[in-house]
Amino acid sequence: MILVTVAAIAKLKAIQLHHPEDPVVRISVRDLDDSRLSFGITLEANTQPDDDIQQVDGLTIALDRRSAQRMEGVTVDFTETDGFRFLHDGEGRSLPPLTIPTLN
Repeated sequence: MILVTVAAIAKLKAIQLHHPEDPVVRISVRDLDDSRLSFGITLEANTQPDDDIQQVDGLTIALDRRSAQRMEGVTVDFTETDGFRFLHDGEGRSLPPLTIPTLN
């Protein structure tokens, strides 16, 4: 399960207003090298059959199975200065999160 802060949800909803044809928020994680990861957020028209689909506050969030496992314990946050941030373990504990339950 991942956490999404109120600020990140608000920003994602604001972005979606400009892209109503793409209602699915896809979050993914990939290896850049042995010690660095690349996180991504995209909007898509549909989910895929192997996605973990999660609902929070009116957003549909899709994670491919591999990314879903790696996002366990990650908090997605947004600030105007830093944009979207992916915080690991205790980094996001002081932020106001909304839990995203997995709908399998």
